[in-house]
Amino acid sequence: MFDSLKSKLKNLFKKGEKLDAESVYKEEPEAPAVQETAVPEVPVTETPVQETVPEQVPEPKREEPAPEVKPEPAPAPAPKKEEKKEDRKGKPVKGKNKRSDEMLSSSFLSKKIKDDPLDDILDELEVTLLESDVAYPVVQEIIVGVRNNLAGKKYGREYTLEEIVELAVKEAVSDVLRINVFDFDAWLAEQKKPTVIMFIGINGTGKTTAIAKIANRLKQEGRSVVLAACDTFRAGAIEQLSIHADKLNVKIVKSVQDADPASVAYDAIEHARSKMKDVVLIDTAGRMQTNNNLIAEMKKIVKVAKPDLKIFVGDSLAGNDAVEQAKVFDEAVGIDAIILTKIDTDAKGGAALSIAKTIGKPIAFVCDGQEYEDIEKFDADWMLERLFDQVAA
Repeated sequence: MFDSLKSKLKNLFKKGEKLDAESVYKEEPEAPAVQETAVPEVPVTETPVQETVPEQVPEPKREEPAPEVKPEPAPAPAPKKEEKKEDRKGKPVKGKNKRSDEMLSSSFLSKKIKDDPLDDILDELEVTLLESDVAYPVVQEIIVGVRNNLAGKKYGREYTLEEIVELAVKEAVSDVLRINVFDFDAWLAEQKKPTVIMFIGINGTGKTTAIAKIANRLKQEGRSVVLAACDTFRAGAIEQLSIHADKLNVKIVKSVQDADPASVAYDAIEHARSKMKDVVLIDTAGRMQTNNNLIAEMKKIVKVAKPDLKIFVGDSLAGNDAVEQAKVFDEAVGIDAIILTKIDTDAKGGAALSIAKTIGKPIAFVCDGQEYEDIEKFDADWMLERLFDQVAA
C-alpha cells in the first residue's frame, strides 16, 4: 500500500499536477493476484449482548432497637373517702372505726392504764349515762364491766386514755342494744295464720296508737288485720281503738265495758280464722302494773288467746318507771319484744338501754310521731350515737 502511494506521488510530480489532500488520500483498489472463488459469507446476526447488570440486592435494613418504653407508674390509689354515717333523720353521726381491743397494745412503747386516771374518766361517763336517763343498776353494771376489762392493760401511745375508755363503754352499750336482734318482718313471714300479737303496757304510753301504727304497716304490706278491743276496763279505750279501725278500714271486734277481756280476744281470733285473716292485734288494759287484778287479766288472756308474740309498749320518757313496768310484765306473762314510744321527744335515749339491759329482750320498733307512718325498726347504731352525743360534745 505504501509502495503504490509512493509511485503515484512520483507520477503526479512529473506531470505537474496539482496535489491536493483529497487526491493523496484517495486509494485505488488493488488487483487481486489470485482469483479465489468467493464463498458467500453467511450474515451472522449478532445478538446484541445486553450487559448484565448484577441485580443489586438491597441490604437488609438494620432494625434499630425499639426505644425502651418505660412502664407508666400505676396511678396512686385515690384516698378512700371516709364513709359518713347518717342517722334515721339523715343527720351525720360521729363514730370511730377502731375497736377498743385494737387500741390495746403489748409493745414496749405502750402506756399502762393506771387505776386513778381510769376511775376519773369512768366517773365522768357514769354521770353522763345517768343524765341520759339510764337506770342506775344498768350504769353500774356497764361501768364495772369496762373497768375490769381495761384495768392494768396497755394501750398504744397514739391514743389517749379518754379515747380508749369512751370506745370501750360504747362497745358495752352496743352489745346491750344489739341483744337478741329481732326482725319483725322475717318473723311474721314464718308464722301460721292468723298470727296473734298481744300488746301490753301502762295507760298513757301510746300503746293503742302503736297498735294502730302496726295495723297500718301490715295493711300497707298487703296483710289483712283484725283488732281486738280487750281493754274493757275503760270505755274510752274501746272508743279510741274503734276510731283507728274506722280510719284504717280494718275489722274490730269489741264488747261492752267491763266485759271479759279474754272472751273478746277469743272472739277476735275465731273471726280471723273463719274469714281467713292474716293477723290479730290484741289491745289490753293498762292499769298500774302493781294492780293484781290487771296481772290476773293478762295471764287469762295469754292462756285463752295463746299469742304468738307479746310486745311491751314503753314510754321512752318514763325512765326508770318504764324499766320497772317492763320487769313486772315480763315476770307475769313474759315479754318477747319492745316498742318504745315518744322517742322523738326523748333527747337522750336512756330508756332503750335500760329496758333492753334489764329484761334482756330486743327492741323491735320505735315510734317518733303521731302519724300512722311514724314507726320504724329499731336501729342500734342510731340509738348509740344519740345516747353519746353529749359525751362527744
